Amino acid sequence: MAGCVAGAVLLTGCAAVDLPLAAVLKGADGEPEVLLRPCGDDSYRGPSLEDRADGGRANGGTTGWQAKGQRSGDARFPLFSPPAAWSPRHRGVQRLLPLHTYTLSFGHYVTGDSYNGVVTFAAEDVAALRAGQVWADDRAMSLGEFEELAEDSC
Repeated sequence: MAGCVAGAVLLTGCAAVDLPLAAVLKGADGEPEVLLRPCGDDSYRGPSLEDRADGGRANGGTTGWQAKGQRSGDARFPLFSPPAAWSPRHRGVQRLLPLHTYTLSFGHYVTGDSYNGVVTFAAEDVAALRAGQVWADDRAMSLGEFEELAEDSC
C-alpha cells in the first residue's frame, strides 16, 4: 500500500500546474489582445490559441494558431496576430466566434518546476470588458490586478 501512495505522489508531482499567467484585453482599436507573463525570465514553449464549440465538443479547430519553438519574456500582441518571428501556423477564420470557448496557453517545462500559463474565455467575455480591464482566471479584473495575480502565482 505504501508503494502505491508513494507512486501516486511521484506521478502527480510531475504534472505541470496551470497558472493565470495569460490574459485577454481589448486593444485601443477595440480588437482583442493577449498578455503573456511567464515567471521571471523563464522560457516557454508552444504558445497557442485553441477553440471549441460550446457544449465541450471538439470542433476540429475552427479558428486559432500555434507557434513552435522556445520563447522568453513578456509578450503583448493582437489575439490573432502573434509575432511573425514565432512562425505561427494559423487555422480557420481569424476572429472570435460566438458560442465558442477559447484557450490561450503556453508552457514552461523544467523538471520539478513545470507550469502552463492559461486563460480560457469566450467572445462575450472580451466584449463585456471595460477600458482598463483584462480577462484572466475566469473573471474580469484591472490590469494591475492581473499583474499582481501573475506575480503571486509564480
